[in-house]
Amino acid sequence: MTKQTTLDPFALWKSMYEQTESNLSDAIHETLKKEEYAEYLGHLQSGYLQYQQFIQSATDAYLKQINVPTREEISSIASLIINVEEKVENLDEKIDDELLNQNVSSEITKLKASITRLDKKMSQILKILTNEEESSSNAPSPSSEQKPEQQEQQEQQEHKPE
Repeated sequence: MTKQTTLDPFALWKSMYEQTESNLSDAIHETLKKEEYAEYLGHLQSGYLQYQQFIQSATDAYLKQINVPTREEISSIASLIINVEEKVENLDEKIDDELLNQNVSSEITKLKASITRLDKKMSQILKILTNEEESSSNAPSPSSEQKPEQQEQQEQQEHKPE
């Protein structure tokens, strides 16, 4: 009897991969070690950089023609805006400080006026008290003219708590 074998595509693929992988790996390593390959990559890179510079200059020229700002112009405007914002914040702080100082100054002025009025009132009170003391010391004492009973009543009234 003969054995029938079926075709397994995965086994076939694995066998082919194993045979080519090592050969391909060796070829790539040898190519990477060659100086010509490094020189070729250098030329390729310089060509790409020249192409990139050309595209950049063409884009800048196009944007300039249609009056659209470049990245550098936008970034410089952004830095100017930031500087203006800082200056506005500083001015705002100065204005707030000045308003606070004005409020404090007006309150101090009001306090001075109140103290002056209180001082005048105290002076008037002291004058009145001084005048009353002088008039009471110059006037005859009512206690000497009063009867003893009246003097006792007056003393009791003076010592009563109100």
